[in-house]
Amino acid sequence: MEELITQEYVSLKEQIKEILLEGRKKALTSVNTILLHTYWSVGKHIVEYEQKGETKAEYGKELLTQLSKDLTLEYGKGFSRSNLTYMRKFYLAFKKSETLSHKFSWSHYFEILKAENELEINFYVKECEKENWSVRELKRQMKSMLFHRIALSRDKKEILELSQKGSSVAKAEDILKEPYVLEFLGLPEQEKYLESELEQRLIDNLEKFLLELGKGFAFIGRQYKINIGSRHFFVDLVFYHRILKCFVLIDLKRGEVEHNDIGQMNMYLNYFESEENVEGDNPPIGIVLGAYKDHILVEYATKHLSNKLFVSKYQLYLPNKEEIEEELEKLLDDKGDES
Repeated sequence: MEELITQEYVSLKEQIKEILLEGRKKALTSVNTILLHTYWSVGKHIVEYEQKGETKAEYGKELLTQLSKDLTLEYGKGFSRSNLTYMRKFYLAFKKSETLSHKFSWSHYFEILKAENELEINFYVKECEKENWSVRELKRQMKSMLFHRIALSRDKKEILELSQKGSSVAKAEDILKEPYVLEFLGLPEQEKYLESELEQRLIDNLEKFLLELGKGFAFIGRQYKINIGSRHFFVDLVFYHRILKCFVLIDLKRGEVEHNDIGQMNMYLNYFESEENVEGDNPPIGIVLGAYKDHILVEYATKHLSNKLFVSKYQLYLPNKEEIEEELEKLLDDKGDES
């Protein structure tokens, strides 16, 4: 038996292992594709049945309830009224089956279809494809109202592009959010904490923080030491942005951002551009991140600054869905005449 365990045998075993793994992967992909098309077809038949006038709108729930009972009795689990409702939504949201992405599982689509409107659904489809989010990551981004937070800083034309293409990073402003949502830190809003504790929590949850920051961020260091004359200064968090090819400096403020915080960040940016940048690097970006900010103070403190310096807010809880949706609706209504 020992004579069989040669290098050639080990190689054979590895080759078979690769074939089996690849086969299982293809089988899962095939099953997923079939499942998506099956659920899409079920949704299509339900909608077509309704449109033929066989059932009135007010009886829609009764129809799905009855279908759920009958299908479950005959075919077992997977046909709850909730699932049938989402199969119906699935077809309505993606009328052309060829537009379905087979990178997604039914669980991905189930979450995406919880979005309230077509713009939001399209955005999460595009982002999920580009970023290869797991279902868990997708849930987190949707709960944190990512689409709304990005859209609120843009005009109507840009919001429509956001829905059609997903988010892109071409300039400094594209990496900003208002607010940043840090609910994953588990810090109650009312709890007293030091800036160093906030920083430590972010480092402990770096993977989730990078997900919140968005695409392109690479972590460089915390409490990054810089020497100016005989004095030492420390930047809370330093990242490098692979797409924009520049350093991104983040200073954390437990309370409201003050004008001297902005001045200090401006000094850090000047230092980094002169002392840390190498050939090919673009000017650094600075973000002062506080729990509160006075918009007028920020406007005056940042006016005429040549550096790319921004002030944004963070919050330790998920945003109020109704309030942020109302804000976006107002924005779209106010800019309704813009092309």
